[in-house]
Amino acid sequence: MSSTVEQVNSNRELKLIGGLSIASIVIFINLYLVQGMLPLIAATFSVSKSHATLLLSVTSFTMAFSLLLFAVMSDRVGRKRPILISLYLLVMVDIVAIFITDFGQLVALRMVQGALLASVPAMAMAYFKDELGGHVLLKAAAIYIAANSIGGIAGRLLGGLISEYLQWQEAMMLLAVISLIGALLATRLLPESKFTKTKLILNKEALHADLKGFYSHLANPKLRLIYLISGSAFMVMVNQFSYIQLHLMDTPFMQGPFEVTLIFLCYLSGTYASYRSAKWIKNSGVKRVYITSVIALVLGSLFTLFDTVAAIYIGFLISSFGFFLIHSSCNAWVAFIAKQHRAKATALYLCSYYLGAAIGGPYLLPFWQQWGWQGVVLGSMLCLLVLAALVVKLLSPAEAKSPLSFIV
Repeated sequence: MSSTVEQVNSNRELKLIGGLSIASIVIFINLYLVQGMLPLIAATFSVSKSHATLLLSVTSFTMAFSLLLFAVMSDRVGRKRPILISLYLLVMVDIVAIFITDFGQLVALRMVQGALLASVPAMAMAYFKDELGGHVLLKAAAIYIAANSIGGIAGRLLGGLISEYLQWQEAMMLLAVISLIGALLATRLLPESKFTKTKLILNKEALHADLKGFYSHLANPKLRLIYLISGSAFMVMVNQFSYIQLHLMDTPFMQGPFEVTLIFLCYLSGTYASYRSAKWIKNSGVKRVYITSVIALVLGSLFTLFDTVAAIYIGFLISSFGFFLIHSSCNAWVAFIAKQHRAKATALYLCSYYLGAAIGGPYLLPFWQQWGWQGVVLGSMLCLLVLAALVVKLLSPAEAKSPLSFIV
């Protein structure tokens, strides 16, 4: 009898991890497709490639604040329903994109899209925490983050391929089909959340409780540091990938629309780091993992200054490894710290994460315009100095005891 129950629980866990991973892949394909489509977007909407990079910033900005709204919704009506509704609405937005003819319209649509893309990231870790425990949670988080990177790679490579062979309308038709398939698979796999509530209550008491939940996490000094660390790291990482494409399309490299997106294969080192992060935290401890991550981000960025294709790829492999290692560790740490209002804790983490992405594009743009890729690396180093200081503070004796101490 006990073995049957264990088998049922195991199947439920696998479906949960699989369903959220598929939903995550759909989300990140939609988010990052434009990053691989810079040449097509620039040509279709008559804007410069550097101007087109701001589409990612706009989407990340609305996504950041929508994470907070989805967190509130999640704690009222459960995890599964909002995720599925947002996925099907995302399909509809992809269909609307087929008929877009103006860059201003595209910016507005990407803002709407960013709001919908927040659903899965806002609720995934809370969903896992409700259903899973202990070591299984950490492993599920690692697989989920790995799925994020796979979705990011797929979206960018698909964007490059689209830029070379398809027109805008055809590209959006393909994206709508991919989103629909993912939504249907997630519908089939995701189990009902044990946390589900059936009534969405809107009154002063409920609003006060929500604000109190957000404040309780922001009042935690350790969580504040983790939030700032995630934003600083992502501010550098995701926008470096945008500007390196422009560098590789320029002299002396002169790479084509699809060829230039092959740089995103460097995310695979991050996929590996995410998947292995739970084991490395267990064997080496959180402190060593964080320090390794920062060193990798710094060394990877500096290595690209050798300015050969091989050096750029090696540098981004190192940087991606470091970024996803620190992201996986932060994400799991937040889930363990939050005893109540878990979705809000994760939403605040990801809000800072995507605000970093939104700020990073405009922040690095003048560095790019003034000094090219060397300027981007300079701007990145300034951010990474701040990141290093935040990590030192987090790992100081006053802050170093981790809720992950049982595996340190």
